[in-house]
Amino acid sequence: MSDHDNTPPSQERLERAHRILDVATALILRWGYSKTTIDDIAKHAGVGKGTIYLHWKTREDLFRALMKREQLAMGADFRQRITADPAGATLQGIFRHTARALMGRPLLKAFMLRDVEVLGKLAQSEQSNIAYIERLEGFKAYLEFLRAHKLVRDDLSVQTQVYTLSAIFMGFFLVAPLMPDEFSLPDETLAELIGDSIQRSLGSDRPLVSGELQAMSSTFLDYVNRVMSVAEEQFQRELAS
Repeated sequence: MSDHDNTPPSQERLERAHRILDVATALILRWGYSKTTIDDIAKHAGVGKGTIYLHWKTREDLFRALMKREQLAMGADFRQRITADPAGATLQGIFRHTARALMGRPLLKAFMLRDVEVLGKLAQSEQSNIAYIERLEGFKAYLEFLRAHKLVRDDLSVQTQVYTLSAIFMGFFLVAPLMPDEFSLPDETLAELIGDSIQRSLGSDRPLVSGELQAMSSTFLDYVNRVMSVAEEQFQRELAS
């Protein structure tokens, strides 16, 4: 008799899907995507191979679901960090906390950096481009809010600022594996450097007046909560269907 006999079918399906994704994450990080098969995932998850195909038609579909879940987990971590930091919604704070949250999600980090060793051919997939473009489009709206309130430099175009932000943020992650041990830095130091570098490059010298920081935080968290709510609801619905 199943442990979930008294559990609604959709809830049981949801729990099983998450268990499969937990196993898939661990195996991909251990062996890499190319060497991780559906048979491996089924065996370690304690389900039949056919059960996995009840949830996802292909291994690529499973991976896409896995990446969505990783993004949601990182988003939840990021939101918690921003909420707890009075200066979290500043340009410096956003990227400092983004770096910290990303450092705790190795699979998502590999996806962003197109790590072939971990992801194999998926590292060059169009999906990674789409995911990054979506994140940039979402942030662009908030960047325009900061520009309108003179909270970032406005002598550069939005396109130039987005490019600069991406170059600084990704550059720190890309160069880290190439540095000799004597020049390597702890994750926390890297996160601080990323935030500081972005602030120095694009931040405004104008001091915040009373109430501005709170307004920034409220606006940014409203945006994050809306995006997260829609994404979480959609993802849970996909897993349970």
